[in-house]
Amino acid sequence: MPIWVSPFHPAIVAYFIIAFDLYFFYSCIRTVYFSTLSYKLITENEKIPYHTYIHSINETPQIHHFVIIPNYKEPLEKLAQTIRIITKSDYPFKKISLVLAFEKREKEALQKGEALRNQFSYFFEHILFSFHELSPHEVAGKASNQTHAAKILASFVEKKGWKKENTLITICDADSRLSQPFFSYLTYTFLKDIDRTYHFYWAPVVLYNNFWKLPFFIRIQATLSSILRIAFLSQKNKLIQISTYSTNLLLLSKINYWDVDIIPEDWHIYFQAFFAFGEKVKTIPLYTIVSGDAVFSGNVVKTFVNRYDQERRWAWGVTDIGYSLKKLFVTPHIRMMPKLTKLFYLIENHLLWPTSFFILTISASIPPLINPAFKRTVLGFLLPQLSGLILTLSTSMILIYILLDIKLRQKINVQTRLINLPFIFIQWYFLPFISFFLSSLPALESHTRMITGKKIEYKVTEKV
Repeated sequence: MPIWVSPFHPAIVAYFIIAFDLYFFYSCIRTVYFSTLSYKLITENEKIPYHTYIHSINETPQIHHFVIIPNYKEPLEKLAQTIRIITKSDYPFKKISLVLAFEKREKEALQKGEALRNQFSYFFEHILFSFHELSPHEVAGKASNQTHAAKILASFVEKKGWKKENTLITICDADSRLSQPFFSYLTYTFLKDIDRTYHFYWAPVVLYNNFWKLPFFIRIQATLSSILRIAFLSQKNKLIQISTYSTNLLLLSKINYWDVDIIPEDWHIYFQAFFAFGEKVKTIPLYTIVSGDAVFSGNVVKTFVNRYDQERRWAWGVTDIGYSLKKLFVTPHIRMMPKLTKLFYLIENHLLWPTSFFILTISASIPPLINPAFKRTVLGFLLPQLSGLILTLSTSMILIYILLDIKLRQKINVQTRLINLPFIFIQWYFLPFISFFLSSLPALESHTRMITGKKIEYKVTEKV
């Protein structure tokens, strides 16, 4: 836009750039505020003994937990590590069951499942297997796998005579490590929640498990992703779950589980529920930490490629805009304003993803360059300087990000040695380069592929 509007209306471009820079500055302040607030709430909640509180709630014995771990060609030890963390839960009742959601095309799936059952059957109430076979109308990925697993789970619950509304399902990635109080905290929050039938529950997944193994460019992204997720946590009105989350079986069955023809399923399942039941659908924050792995493939080049592919796959979530636009006009039972609010939130998150880098870095220099006459005006002269000042103020927030990063990693026992501190600061100088190659560019490719009808395939992200 700055290129083709500057010859005719450079002032409009200048005002747009300044407005966007101010929006970015506001976003940085908002991220610092809410991430700090979330950190404070997480610290406070660590002191609450939920495992003792739930004893006083009469409904607690009726709750059954199922943990679905969708996986494909994940190393056995990686799965065992994730399950081993679950066995350390402080949940006082043996009513946690495990669902290992395999893909049928993986030849070693049954063998891995039996090995894990033999190793961990002592802890879980039940261990179920599902072997998903891809149908012609399905897309390979978590959504189709989870739907298959959840339907098997639903049949199992029905045979047992358990109530769907008292059956809590936690979707757990193969590398997600749930905190010790997770199930006690989830149970307490669920039982105290009046509209729990319509709610999702989410604790932020911070990407710190393999932090010091990572190349510096992945470490920065792991830090930024983790802080942004922590910041989302305390923004209750905007919160939508990511990656690892929980809900009840009744809600899932009412919306016919996950749509099987989509790739990014976490936000999509929220919008499936929202357009079915309206404003009652919310994601409830859990102020505890789930730790996960960032992309790491053993060497720098392979890690770079896999991280690019992961970002490209995440950016495919822009399909939710089309889905929401369609649902906007066929859901008269939901007020228009909440629907528009959700739609604009989707647009803000997905359409600024591939474009904001260019607006923030090079757009301020374009109007004076293309229109020399504009450069001689006061606005044309001040534009690059004013834009630079706003971005410099925004960049100063990095100091707080670094502090939060160190504090968050301490909570999961990933320490920062004194010798590493200089590198923690220096790596941020590469942020523009990394933002372009591992955020804006893959998102731009993903959206362009969608426009031209060239779909991407789901690839399991390698995390060795």
